[in-house]
Amino acid sequence: MNRESGPSPLLIACALGIEHLALRTGDRGGAGGPVTVLRTGMGPKAAERSVARVLADPALGDAAVLATGFCAGLAPGMHPGDLVVAEETRDPRGTVAGVGTDRLVKELARAVPGRTVHTGPLTGSDHVVRGPERADLLATGAIAVDMESAATLLSAVRAGTRPVAAVRVVVDAPEHELVRIGTVRGGISAFRVLRSVLPAFFEWHRSLLLPRR
Repeated sequence: MNRESGPSPLLIACALGIEHLALRTGDRGGAGGPVTVLRTGMGPKAAERSVARVLADPALGDAAVLATGFCAGLAPGMHPGDLVVAEETRDPRGTVAGVGTDRLVKELARAVPGRTVHTGPLTGSDHVVRGPERADLLATGAIAVDMESAATLLSAVRAGTRPVAAVRVVVDAPEHELVRIGTVRGGISAFRVLRSVLPAFFEWHRSLLLPRR
């Protein structure tokens, strides 16, 4: 991953303005190389287009890519503010394995102590998932769902060989759906967690730059 011109860059992709705000106001110190935070827009098509366009820039051509933002939890017992580290992302077009997931789990536990970190498949959708559809997705083995992570990682690996990962913050879950009382409190909790995770992302990126032994 090392380049003669300097450390490999990191591209952090999110969809929504509120996610972008959380990442922009988080602790930006400690990065191991150039960092770009990209707001892709909402939905898989927007994510795919935005990531492909940015990675066409030679300055970001070999960037590691990390998809982040909010998600819906699928598994019982999940709560707003919990974290999801994707072992893989899935959508109808393919599956992409996350790189360095163990390191991400370790660094997230350090960055946001006391928060539960879940690991497992993260599935993609082209719409907001509610009610019985959540149970159907859980039956496939997925533990969470969002609209952009799978498209982001698929677009990234199609643009070239690179490390990719997805980390999402649960904003609603089976017992805490967005339409229920407590949504605002859950959203604030998820926002605060997302603001706090940048140091973990930077440590993950730095670990990719270390020489292999």
